[in-house]
Amino acid sequence: MNGSNDLLRHQASAGAMLGLIRSGQARSRAEIARVTGLSPTTVAQRIDVLIDAGYVREAGMGVSQGGRRPRALEVDPTTGVVCAVDLGSQHATFGLLDLSGRLIATRRERIDIADGVEPILTWMVGVADALVAEHAEPGQRLRGYGIGVPGPVDSRTGTLVSPSRMPGWNGVDVAAAVSDLTELPTVVDNDANLMALGEHGLDRSIDDLVFVKVGSSIGCGVIASGSLHHGHHGMAGDISHVTVPDAPPVLCSCGRTGCLDAVAGGRAIVRELRDAGVQVESVDDVLALARDAHPLATRMLREAGTRVGRVLATIMNFFNPQRLVLGGILGEAEAFVAGVRSAIYLECLPMITDELDIVVSQAKEHAGILGAGGLVLDRIFDVHELEAAR
Repeated sequence: MNGSNDLLRHQASAGAMLGLIRSGQARSRAEIARVTGLSPTTVAQRIDVLIDAGYVREAGMGVSQGGRRPRALEVDPTTGVVCAVDLGSQHATFGLLDLSGRLIATRRERIDIADGVEPILTWMVGVADALVAEHAEPGQRLRGYGIGVPGPVDSRTGTLVSPSRMPGWNGVDVAAAVSDLTELPTVVDNDANLMALGEHGLDRSIDDLVFVKVGSSIGCGVIASGSLHHGHHGMAGDISHVTVPDAPPVLCSCGRTGCLDAVAGGRAIVRELRDAGVQVESVDDVLALARDAHPLATRMLREAGTRVGRVLATIMNFFNPQRLVLGGILGEAEAFVAGVRSAIYLECLPMITDELDIVVSQAKEHAGILGAGGLVLDRIFDVHELEAAR
């Protein structure tokens, strides 16, 4: 009986009703009553609370189901915005989203993540304030932050764990630090996880998806049964330190040799080209050479793709996803993508590849901020956070 009472209380909460509206499962008071089994009076009371709080608004008349046309309901985008930030080692991408999840504005800035926690986060908050001042409408106050970081985040504690590309950040709870600075709700996750979320948000019909970010370094995010899969404590999808069979014994930042990141990431390709006497400074330079049909750059991109594909083939066989998405700057290189495809089709079972989509990211450079924005909106609209509004 207690279970039934808990379910009833959950269905009756304003947060649960907001969830139905956000997901499109119910778009009017009458539909909410039908889905939850609650009385029209109870539903009307909860919806009035959400309207008064600025979360929901009436949006004209809905479709009649045989009687009077109901008033349609939607998330009210006019009462707030959230700031999404994708922090990288050398760049930060900012996005401003309204409460409906629409991307209003973006900005990309150069940074050096090694400048330290306090300088970077203080600067980040300043940029966010400037974006709000420039692009938010009157009445749209900043309601929270979603942040992606280029390192592992312990999903139990929220702290960064030995981030090799973020010196001085180990053990830092970025969400708590930003909340202390701003007094706003803040969520933080690994950048590849947020890219997976951002990509999944563009096509929610895909329940099982693997997103691979391949830029200067390599990361991976996993969507399982429609939700982000963190694993036991947040390390699911970390393929960067998988040892590649027959790879050269290149020393990795983790202290081992032959790790995927060390032999197939963008930094590895730049290093190999320099060792061969080719003048390149960045991954962008490598891609420019490949577009001009530079034979060595093209070959190295394909070899890197093959190495990544061989590691992913094991994941495809084990997880059997519907879609594999290649993101990051190397995902734009035809030779790299061709290498990934050939390795997967060679090493996976036909029943795995028959209905596997291998695609380049649709969200591209916005994947991270779309995922971070969606994550902080989920936090703001969390059922338990809104229980007080029952």
